[in-house]
Amino acid sequence: MSVPRAGERPALVGPVVMAWSSGKDSAYALHVLRAQWGAEVVGLLTTMNESAGRVAMHAVRESLLQRQAAAVALPLHLVRIPSPCPNETYDAAMDVAVRALHERGVRHVAFGDLFLEDIRRYREERLLWTGLTPLFPLWGRDTAELAREMQADGVRATLTCVDPRVVPASLAGRAWDAALVRELPPGVDPCGERGEFHTFVTDAPGFAAPVTAEPGVVVERDGFVFADLLPVG
Repeated sequence: MSVPRAGERPALVGPVVMAWSSGKDSAYALHVLRAQWGAEVVGLLTTMNESAGRVAMHAVRESLLQRQAAAVALPLHLVRIPSPCPNETYDAAMDVAVRALHERGVRHVAFGDLFLEDIRRYREERLLWTGLTPLFPLWGRDTAELAREMQADGVRATLTCVDPRVVPASLAGRAWDAALVRELPPGVDPCGERGEFHTFVTDAPGFAAPVTAEPGVVVERDGFVFADLLPVG
C-alpha cells in the first residue's frame, strides 16, 4: 500500500469515511478532504463506549455526536465497544465495521492524526487487507501553525478530557483558543497530539450551524479529568 506522506495529496479512488473523534482535528481534516482534496465523504466512523453511551476518550454524549453529524450532513457509523476494551476486542469490532463499509463501496478511511508514527503505522497495518486505504489530510503539519490556522478558520472546540500529569486539571471545560494555547506548559503539543487533552468541536468550516452545548460536571476518573457537556435546545 502506498500512502502519501507530508505535503502529498493522494489519488482518490472512491468514497471516503472520516474517522470522527468529535474533536477539532477530525473536524478540520474533514474540511480539508472536502474543500481542498475534493473528496466524496460519505460518513463518519466513531467508536462509542457502549455502557456509557459516550465517545471513547473524549467522553462526549451520543446526542451531541448526532448533532455534529447533522451539522456536517453525514451519517454516523457507530462502533460500540466495551469499557475497558482489550486491544483484540477493539480490533475485531473495527475490522467488522470497515469491511462492512468496503462492501458499501467505501474505499478510504481518513484520520486526523498529525505526527505520531506508531499510530499511523498501526492504522495502515489494520487496513492492509480490508480494501480500504488510509488518508491523513493533516499529516506532517507544524502543529503550532496548524492550531493558529484552525482557530483563524473558525474551529471552535472545548476541552472535554485532560491528562493532569502534563497539563493543569483546570483546563478541562476550557475553550481551545489562542489564550489556552499560550497557557500550555512547555513541551505540550498545541493540538494535544500526544494525548495531553481531547476536545469536542462546536463549530468548524463546513458546519451548517454551530453545535450548542453548556458545561456540566467535571470529574476525575481513571487518571484523567473529564468535563461533561450538555446539549442545549
